[in-house]
Amino acid sequence: MTASVERPGVPRVPARRPRTPGWTLLRKVPTGVPFSLSYSLILLGTGLYAHLGDPRTVHDLLTVSSTDVANLSQRPLLTLLASALWVVGGITSPYLVVFLLVLGALERRVGGLRTAGVFLLGHVLATLLTEIPVAASVAVGHLPDSSLRRLDYGVSYGLIACAGALAGLLPPRPRWALTGGVGAALIAGSLMHFDPLTDWGHALALLIGVACWCYVRRVAQRRGAGPSGRAPRTA
Repeated sequence: MTASVERPGVPRVPARRPRTPGWTLLRKVPTGVPFSLSYSLILLGTGLYAHLGDPRTVHDLLTVSSTDVANLSQRPLLTLLASALWVVGGITSPYLVVFLLVLGALERRVGGLRTAGVFLLGHVLATLLTEIPVAASVAVGHLPDSSLRRLDYGVSYGLIACAGALAGLLPPRPRWALTGGVGAALIAGSLMHFDPLTDWGHALALLIGVACWCYVRRVAQRRGAGPSGRAPRTA
């Protein structure tokens, strides 16, 4: 029912209904975070294929996409890109939701290209910093040759780097709460599923994100992104 305002001697004028921002916000989502949304849809698609596709074919694709020493030495660029097209756990992984939230928040503040840059920096550097020591250890005989081939794929390194970078754009208390929360989650994960190589990679990815604080702050200030994440300019 439409409310009305009545005053003595003044004709009744129907009160204007407040505009519902829901549809407006919904229309702005694809244009506001196009990189994060597009990437999330790709991960959703590969996750569905991993769940519904032929198990042998899926295993072969994951093996080819694995960022192990053998694949990296033969086709480094293709391997690094292919490994970032899958999410561990598929469509049931909480990474899918967290991925869109974290990258979307960072993209609103620094833009899609810079968000992609932070993600790739964490993904590539954390991978190389963990796999190069493995190659060296195998070369000197400290590790068996089987260490050159291990199934390792997913977006966790890039995601953690973006979360670390996003923390640098928050006020002090939320900043350290987010950084500490990510660190605590990594420790809990390592206690549940101990994997030294992956655990070191996650820790390095977080440090890479923290190292990006000065850069993302300069970009956010230049774009005029405030606490709400709104920015008048696009990437």
